[in-house]
Amino acid sequence: MRAVEPVRAGYAEREGVRLYYEVFGEGSRPTLFLLPTWSIIHSRQWKAQVPYLSRHFGVLTYDGRGNGRSDRPQTPEAYTAAEYARDALAVMDAAGTERAVLVSLSIGAQHALRLAADHPERVDGMVFIAATVPLAPGHSVRSAHSFTEPLATTEGWARYNAPYWRRDFVGFLEFFFSRMFSEPHSTKQIEDCVAWGLETDPETLIATARAPWLTEAETLALCGLVRCPVLVLHGDQDEISPPARSVALAHATGGALVTLEGSGHGPHGRDPVTVNLLVRDFAGSIAAHQDAQPSAAPPPAVWRRARARKRRALLVSSPIGLGHARRGLAIARELRRLVPDLEIDWLAQDPVTRVLEAEGERIHPASAHLANESRHIESESGEHDLHVFQAWRRMDEILLANFMVFLDLVRAEPYDLWIGDEAWELDYYLHENPELKTAAYVWLSDFVGWLPMPDGGEREAALTADYNAEMIAQIARYPRVRDRSIFIGDADDIVPERFGPGLPWIREWTEAHFRFSGYIGGYDPAELPERSRLRAELGYGPDEQVCLVTVGGSGVGRDLLARTVAAFDEARQRVPVLRMVAVAGPRIDPRGFGEREGLEVLPYVHGLYRHLAAADFAVVQGGLSTTMELVAAERPFLYVPLRHHCEQNFHVHHRLLRYGAGRKLDFDEASPAAIAEAIASDIGRTVRYRPVRSGAARRAAEIIAELL
Repeated sequence: MRAVEPVRAGYAEREGVRLYYEVFGEGSRPTLFLLPTWSIIHSRQWKAQVPYLSRHFGVLTYDGRGNGRSDRPQTPEAYTAAEYARDALAVMDAAGTERAVLVSLSIGAQHALRLAADHPERVDGMVFIAATVPLAPGHSVRSAHSFTEPLATTEGWARYNAPYWRRDFVGFLEFFFSRMFSEPHSTKQIEDCVAWGLETDPETLIATARAPWLTEAETLALCGLVRCPVLVLHGDQDEISPPARSVALAHATGGALVTLEGSGHGPHGRDPVTVNLLVRDFAGSIAAHQDAQPSAAPPPAVWRRARARKRRALLVSSPIGLGHARRGLAIARELRRLVPDLEIDWLAQDPVTRVLEAEGERIHPASAHLANESRHIESESGEHDLHVFQAWRRMDEILLANFMVFLDLVRAEPYDLWIGDEAWELDYYLHENPELKTAAYVWLSDFVGWLPMPDGGEREAALTADYNAEMIAQIARYPRVRDRSIFIGDADDIVPERFGPGLPWIREWTEAHFRFSGYIGGYDPAELPERSRLRAELGYGPDEQVCLVTVGGSGVGRDLLARTVAAFDEARQRVPVLRMVAVAGPRIDPRGFGEREGLEVLPYVHGLYRHLAAADFAVVQGGLSTTMELVAAERPFLYVPLRHHCEQNFHVHHRLLRYGAGRKLDFDEASPAAIAEAIASDIGRTVRYRPVRSGAARRAAEIIAELL
């Protein structure tokens, strides 16, 4: 799922070539025109820029000829800088964009120069990223082999060879993008670009590569015609185009040069936070000059001395599971007891906001800008199947967009404390950009370490180990980013596994880097009414056997809900006093499951923990929050982990085994008959689980309050 969809899309046509374009943030000025590079990738290369920049400016993108949804001419002459420049002008005309700030990558610099020189009245400014222009020699290793003749070797840059592309196109793409993203732990960026590269074909790319480049003299002549502000960005570890080219380009255009130390040829993908901020500031300065909009937020009407300010905390809560909201509320209540003047804002989204609104919490208005993570997770799910690790990897665009929302907020408003409850975007990008940390920061999590699913093979094992290794390296390099790390559980709840081959044991590493609160539920079982009274309050009769079915806050549990409802008739034959209450949750339509005597299907139910504690049996997914609420209430239950969900299948399952709680059933075995049998055999059964330590929310709050 994309973080933001275009407000308009269409095709421009020039000399028989159709060019697909998209418009974002329409009505804001200036417009940023994100140009294509050569035909190896299309406009999705800008996915890390579009959501953020389109909240502040207009944004226009298009698929360059040769890839994406645009046409694919087959002659080299069709891919010159002049042709691309004319395409860009045609797209501007079709989109109704009178003027724009041009943003280019690599050889797209040549297209931008041509357009700015030929039509200066249409160009407000130019941003060059990793410019590939003939103003300095290229890397000698790249030109050591013939492009057109078959080669005896396929090592290194010998793969930049037309016969090799025809023979092993995937092999070339994997090699090229591994050189483009030379930074460690760039698997996702490489994977994305290979997929985009496969949307064209070798012959089209060969035609693109054989197109005549601008000469040095032509480039200097074009630079001399540039009259607008210029910003040049280049990574000093660029293995595609040497930084000296951007140095010369900045000098020739009178532009500002920013060297990105440690970055490669694709900093817009690998270091997007920094690139986004640099582009925003540059475009903002142009807007200020044009009086189109202020380049920065206006000065506040009131300023308050630091010591006179109230203490403020911002709690960023993951929407993937309502348990985050419930434990966040429990911690917030305890924090307010410990720090009475503390004001707490929430940066949250549906369905977490439903829980918070019901409790009267303050949801910061910036939350409206968050891209919907729950919808993405639902789009990644199948029949009770969610490969959570891969879904999380593919959520990178959304996570970055949401971090930029957070960053805009905390740059505009002062907070004493940030709390991230499995707010992965916050934790990752703060470690990648530690200079952006301006408040104390607390990280909360109930599991540590990605684990591969067995059917993922060596590829998934390598990927999970790489992600774990990156996290370990981030924390080792910048231990000051996390002021406190709190594990929501006990040390014995941690799986006895390594992070990967040659990496530490998860438990040993976690014990060295986290403090342990114990499990934090959304309520204290001791505060509930006596069970018969609770049942009466909820409308459950003393002679009924209540089976509660709940499948979480997202729409992923629809299939388990349907199977359990399908088990009702058989289960009631075996348990005549059975009453089944199925809770669809906030993102599943309860209509269509069919109600009959003894069966009811409800939408979202606030205070669901009360119903779980009152029930005689429960059927649930393998999520931690719901299962641990059942453990705390000592109720029998059946849990069916989502297929390919490493947290539910490994981390949660390990914890439930430690508590001696629940009956696990794989979804492939969870037929209506099997579910009916489990209900009939276990409903009302007396259970004795390992006790759940009380006071966990207060312990977590005490750890956090040390920072206040």
